[in-house]
Amino acid sequence: MTEKKEEHIKKNNHKVDYTIDFVTSSAISRIGIKFLIFYIPILWFAGYMATAVFFDVSQLINNWIITTLLLPFWLFILYFIFIFGVAIFTKAFLLMINMIHKPREGIFIAEEGDKDYEFWRLRVELKKLVFWLMNNGPLPWIVMWGFRWLGVRVDFSSHMHDAWADGEFIEFGRNVTVGQGAVVMSSMVVGRYLIIKKIILEDYTVIGGVSNISPGTIMGKESVLGAFSTTIPNQNIEPGWIYLGPLIARKLKPNKYAEERRDIIYRKDVDKEIKYEIKQEVNIDEDKKDLLNNNRED
Repeated sequence: MTEKKEEHIKKNNHKVDYTIDFVTSSAISRIGIKFLIFYIPILWFAGYMATAVFFDVSQLINNWIITTLLLPFWLFILYFIFIFGVAIFTKAFLLMINMIHKPREGIFIAEEGDKDYEFWRLRVELKKLVFWLMNNGPLPWIVMWGFRWLGVRVDFSSHMHDAWADGEFIEFGRNVTVGQGAVVMSSMVVGRYLIIKKIILEDYTVIGGVSNISPGTIMGKESVLGAFSTTIPNQNIEPGWIYLGPLIARKLKPNKYAEERRDIIYRKDVDKEIKYEIKQEVNIDEDKKDLLNNNRED
């Protein structure tokens, strides 16, 4: 953040209204028409690509009866060609845009004319088109591919059930579950300020339905955020704990049902009425042992 911006924030700090203008990039209240002009070439080229594929294959078949019978199948295939075309051309524009102004974390003034704010809005508008098409398609699980394609670190072991996640500055671990209606926002506008901060969701974390993850949140391994809970910016959720709270998520209790480590087994001594854990050798190939949860580097 430049000195001018810092001075502006300090000068107006006592006047700042910290009510949420819009909580996440999925709900931008002021969409600039100047940004939507990018949709025209993206949709045009994606549509042209799908149409060209259809006519090329139709000429190879050269039988209108077969082409007509296969029309429903073709419409299904062409729909996905169109979606992937939108994703390809969107990324091409994003690469050019990021060369002009690289995305960065920080606190910025949410006013037209501010470079970081304007370019953030542009990135959001372009990515929303891709995510909306993938989320509302017949195979919504492909949205995970969309996130990977547009730069979010996530693999296919994680799941988002009708949830929303921003398209940048989010790092998913393995087997992360985001519940229905939850919102994971690495960027948000509070009053007149835009906050952008990376979110880290480590292995086996669970976010309950209708929860809100604020920018800068770090969820440790095997932690759980209960339904209808909210984290505050830069909140650190401790590994192996359950947090709950509608305004500010607070530590509730240890997560007794955390993902068990495969090399640990539990034994009970009935006479002494105690339970203890022992380590055992895991029967797994040497080249795959680094995939175990307990052997992964933090």
